[in-house]
Amino acid sequence: MFLIGQYDSPFVRRVAIALRLYGIAFEHRPWSTFGDADKIAPYNPLRRVPTLVLDDGEALIESAFILDHLDELVGPDKAMLPRAGAERRLHLRICALASGLGDKAVSLVYERVLRKEQLALWVARCEAQINDVLRVLEDERAKVPTPYFLGERIGHADVIVACVLRFTGEAHPHLFDAARYPALAAHAGRCEALAPFQEIVQPLAPPSG
Repeated sequence: MFLIGQYDSPFVRRVAIALRLYGIAFEHRPWSTFGDADKIAPYNPLRRVPTLVLDDGEALIESAFILDHLDELVGPDKAMLPRAGAERRLHLRICALASGLGDKAVSLVYERVLRKEQLALWVARCEAQINDVLRVLEDERAKVPTPYFLGERIGHADVIVACVLRFTGEAHPHLFDAARYPALAAHAGRCEALAPFQEIVQPLAPPSG
């Protein structure tokens, strides 16, 4: 199987880190959604990443869908998402909040790079959403005394939160201040110290345009 997308995307990175944590071998094709859109299109007509192409040629799109498939592959005992109940709902809620934050952070990058004059109303809305989600995630993480959101073992929520925090900190340093969000900063540091996070990483390129 091969994974399409560059690791500066928090969504591509979360999938690659999950593959590494699960011990699933894969090839990496670091195609850009802009420069390599024609290469991506045969696998994903949306020309979006991540896209995971399985050995039989089936292409999976959207990180949550891809991770759902990986969880099935490894089985419930190894899956990084609780099977049912309140713990599963909490985990999915954290994932949804972090993914939404990542979407807004990416949107702000596109706004800065692609639009000559940024739309102030849109920027303010995205920044408000990011700030509000960061506050909620900080409160949620501060309540948890264990190394990860649901205990001693890392899960999908931990991975996406760390990936999104890295992206937001690099793309919009004024929005993520470690002193303001100490629990999240500690969480990100713990995750980024792990070997898969250090292996699967790509600094965000400086914006142009």
